[in-house]
Amino acid sequence: MSDSDPPSEGATADSGDPGDPGAQRPPARRSLLLRLDPAVHEALTRLAQDELRSVNAEVEMLIREALRKRGRLPKAARPLPRRGRPRSDGG
Repeated sequence: MSDSDPPSEGATADSGDPGDPGAQRPPARRSLLLRLDPAVHEALTRLAQDELRSVNAEVEMLIREALRKRGRLPKAARPLPRRGRPRSDGG
């Protein structure tokens, strides 16, 4: 599957109302196999720990940061979920 392949079947925009029976799921996130030098992976792991993120979340943050610096981050890119647990009061 290449980057230009269409989203997987059933991947459509979300209506925003979870109670809506016609609500559709947001597009699925894409996965990427990445091979790294062990020393780079160790540095990435330490950075992720310092930032209280998973290695996967840290990789995505670094990629987004690099794309933004180069003016290449798509406007259609959905924001990352906020870190930490959702608030119990719903806000």
